[in-house]
Amino acid sequence: MTLDRVVWSMLQEALAVYRDSPRATAWLRAHAERYTEPVRIAVAGRGRIGKSTVVNALIGDEFTPQGSFVWYRGGTEPRAHVFTGPGRPHEVPIGRRGSRNHVETGQIDRADRVVVEWPARTLRDVVLIDTPSEASPEQVLGDADALLYLMRHVQDDDLKFLQAANDHPIARTAAVHTVAVLARADEIGAGRIDALSSAKQIARRYRRDVAVQPLCQNVVSVAGLLAMAARTLRADEFQALRVLASLGREELEDHLLSADRFVGEQFPLAMEPAVRQALLERFGIFGVRLVTALIRQGFDSQVKLTGQLVQRSGLGELRDSIAVHFTERREVLKARSALLALDVVLRMEPRPGARKLVTDLERVVASAHDFRELRLVAALQAGRTKLPAELQAEALRLVGAEGTSPPARLGFEYEPDAGELREALLDALVRWQAQAADVHAPNDHRRAAQVVVRTCEGLLPHFS
Repeated sequence: MTLDRVVWSMLQEALAVYRDSPRATAWLRAHAERYTEPVRIAVAGRGRIGKSTVVNALIGDEFTPQGSFVWYRGGTEPRAHVFTGPGRPHEVPIGRRGSRNHVETGQIDRADRVVVEWPARTLRDVVLIDTPSEASPEQVLGDADALLYLMRHVQDDDLKFLQAANDHPIARTAAVHTVAVLARADEIGAGRIDALSSAKQIARRYRRDVAVQPLCQNVVSVAGLLAMAARTLRADEFQALRVLASLGREELEDHLLSADRFVGEQFPLAMEPAVRQALLERFGIFGVRLVTALIRQGFDSQVKLTGQLVQRSGLGELRDSIAVHFTERREVLKARSALLALDVVLRMEPRPGARKLVTDLERVVASAHDFRELRLVAALQAGRTKLPAELQAEALRLVGAEGTSPPARLGFEYEPDAGELREALLDALVRWQAQAADVHAPNDHRRAAQVVVRTCEGLLPHFS
């Protein structure tokens, strides 16, 4: 039986054991309802790090930041509700302020949570939760299954937050729910033209950092402002940028030395200062410099330019990381959240009838292979565990980095029959059993092979 089904059965058993406790029953029912939802991803970090900007870039629409928790869910039409306590939520309109969508909270003084339903492709598979900067790790993770943590560099406060996010026996055992993001990557090295490549190198270094690697699955870099501008680029902005690119590179660079020079009266093109100011707010000096350079290099249509900006901003890598570590593993992350919820109930209201649940909880957490798979994916991708290139590619595929269906794990690009799957699986199993038993191989090599062997063994019953 798969992990998510085992944990679902435990939730149902707990509901029966605690049926006479309204508080425990409400808590357990809430987590049972979460089980069928898309994975909930909280976006957290210190103030002015760009959380709302990254959320907007992922959604593909720009929203005015709020001072409370804002949940973005998929929906067939735009709607918003404000929660102010245990009562019924208030439905409020969504209007426009300039280029941004704005939730009109009106006379509501304090919002515990704002829920926005929005027709965006990204929100079909995830719920994005934009969190207040002052929120504690407990508040951030209370309703979330996974975490995107934004930072500029890894500082003590960042490490403390990530450590607190894993400060629970189950969380430490199943530390598979966090991706760290070096945000505002365009500001690395005072906004040099090579800032984005420098940020990627720093992110790779952090993946191997002994203080960081136990706390997250991956570290990626993102220029949030550039990513959001790419996803929401308007035709009038593109035309203005093409006009800027018509200037000679050195002449334009001379006016990009500061914001004042760029919007000043001495600008050599007949372009209103308000237009230049708007471009500066949307792209930043680095973004204007990069975009005009790309247009000169031949990315001279809006489609070509947008694709290049999404790639260079790091948004593509971030979306890939969310897919590999979160959405592809939705069932595992939901099970993890439910195990944490069960632990809360069992500790807060211990009773004789729950002893079996306590034992089952400990056994599931200790033996869950799904958590080991996720940790191995992170270790191989970050370079913390090294295998020969041909073995590493196969190991990543087998443990689900390219998809969790049997054909995807076994490398089929077409729909194979059961016989083909079984033959490929047995071939992989024998090969990885030999790797696991190789006494001359390094310890981390053999441990990785053991995880792959267990994955192959788990697939065998499907084709017996």
